[in-house]
Amino acid sequence: MIKMNTLEEGQIGYVKNINTSGSMRRRLQDIGLIIGTKIECILKSPAGDPIAYDIRGAVIALRNEDAQKIIINEVDRFERNTDTCFSRES
Repeated sequence: MIKMNTLEEGQIGYVKNINTSGSMRRRLQDIGLIIGTKIECILKSPAGDPIAYDIRGAVIALRNEDAQKIIINEVDRFERNTDTCFSRES
């Protein structure tokens, strides 16, 4: 298990636990981030904060401060389709 903010671009995993409460937990749940959700790290900003993730088909940017509170099971490295706007060849 690792913190979500430690995923490298192209790595995927599944949410194991969300260590936050209150309005932030509710916001994460509203965007579909619940236990078992597949996450893919899409793009890290040059400064490393925020980080863009594919969550249920939507690209969501989260601050490191929030992403580090989400524990995931790292699964694999996934190469994105080259015809998307987030292609590594672009």
